[in-house]
Amino acid sequence: MAAVYEEEDEECPELIPILSETSIQDSKIPVTIITGYLGSALEKSLAVSHAGELYEEWLELRNGCLCCSVKDNGLKAIENLMAKKGKFDYILLETTGLADPGAVSSMFWVDAELGSDIYLDGIITVVDAKYGMRHVTEEKSKGIVNEAARQVALADLVIINKTDLIHAEELNDLRNMIRSINGLAKITETQRSRVDLSDVLDLHAYDSFDEQSFQEKLCYVQARHSHLDKSILTVTLEIPGSVIEEALNLFIQSLLWEKNIEDKVGNSMEIIRLKGLISIEGKPQQFILQGVHELYDIQETGLKWESQDERLNRLIFIGRCLDESILEQEFLATVIKPKITS
Repeated sequence: MAAVYEEEDEECPELIPILSETSIQDSKIPVTIITGYLGSALEKSLAVSHAGELYEEWLELRNGCLCCSVKDNGLKAIENLMAKKGKFDYILLETTGLADPGAVSSMFWVDAELGSDIYLDGIITVVDAKYGMRHVTEEKSKGIVNEAARQVALADLVIINKTDLIHAEELNDLRNMIRSINGLAKITETQRSRVDLSDVLDLHAYDSFDEQSFQEKLCYVQARHSHLDKSILTVTLEIPGSVIEEALNLFIQSLLWEKNIEDKVGNSMEIIRLKGLISIEGKPQQFILQGVHELYDIQETGLKWESQDERLNRLIFIGRCLDESILEQEFLATVIKPKITS
């Protein structure tokens, strides 16, 4: 495993490997992005344990912030790491406290050369238990996204750190706030940033999909409502039938790219995270839909629908200015194939 955090300079230094018994020379390397708002005690302090031992091996990536003007340098540095493939089996990439992890994750989707060697395993957000509620609910100027809330919205795993500094009731309120923004993310609680290795690695948030697990998450999300943060929330849809693939792409592009789907007061809906299980007309396999900001991908799974009667489209949208009824109308109008009657 190798971990990466960001400072200043453009030079990529030598990797300090953790020896592994298994060779992964011919396989892709998973990358996990770790982010957390200022003060979450993330920088240089995340320790992962395995078999009772703590690992804190770090590779300094002196190239500034990967999500802005020096992204090319960051990509080059990670590509240089791949020349050492076989000496490590994992990359942990730590962003700055104000970074948008969605912008960082996008480089693994759009860079074909990089994507041939590594894959995005998931996004982890560390939340300060004592000040997390204040950070996430802080009101920003109109049109500006709360960075801490966005980090929670994009997370596949949320680590609540410093839980020893608050009371049980406060911790429960914080959990509910996180769930109101992102009903999909798993939540782990810890003190002094110590987490078990199995909790943070091999999340497979972007490359695998368990239909039963997704259905359980969907039901859980439907039972919760955003009550602490009104700007970013989770909306779920479950619509029977199959979709026309071309129409599905038009719907997603209209929502993510053109941003011409608006709420009742005329605000463009902004998608931060999109996930779905899709039934495409004429294809027996189930498909998964993944989206982060303007990027999206539709992949075929190895699972087949057992019958036409059970075909369902299950979608979860996380973002701003979302309106469930309008999203449902747009999805039905542009995606669902109408039934032909004689």
